[in-house]
Amino acid sequence: MQMREDGPIGLYFEEVTVGMKMRTRARTITETDIVNFATLTGDFNPMHTDAEYMKTHMLKQRVAHGMLTLSYAVGQIYQLGFLERTTLAFRGLEMKFSLPVFIGDTLYVTLNVIETKEVKRLGGGNIVSEIKIINQEEKTVQSGTLTLLMASKPVE
Repeated sequence: MQMREDGPIGLYFEEVTVGMKMRTRARTITETDIVNFATLTGDFNPMHTDAEYMKTHMLKQRVAHGMLTLSYAVGQIYQLGFLERTTLAFRGLEMKFSLPVFIGDTLYVTLNVIETKEVKRLGGGNIVSEIKIINQEEKTVQSGTLTLLMASKPVE
């Protein structure tokens, strides 16, 4: 990772190549995560917040919000450092939610760059990555594509 006097910087558009693969560290989903997300968003669907209700549901236990899982994945990707100060915009996201995430599940994210396209008028280029959110059983719970606008390397 590159450094400036005031901290690290990530990869510039020109430094990202098709085929780059990354993996995040893992994170366990807790009941507190679900309660805090419900409070933050106002989504108090009983599937997420009512343990007694879920005893009668086909899943038998509370599930994490799909958007909570996705939000943590974006945070885990950011912690890899390659986006630090070089991301200009979050351009797009398309996700498929395949499996439920339960309290106690531990998730990590894989990222595979599948496309790069220079966009000079915006000061950089788009990178498109396949992302997969994977649980402790190595099962993909969510998958899709993430498009980011990355800054071009400054001319020296």
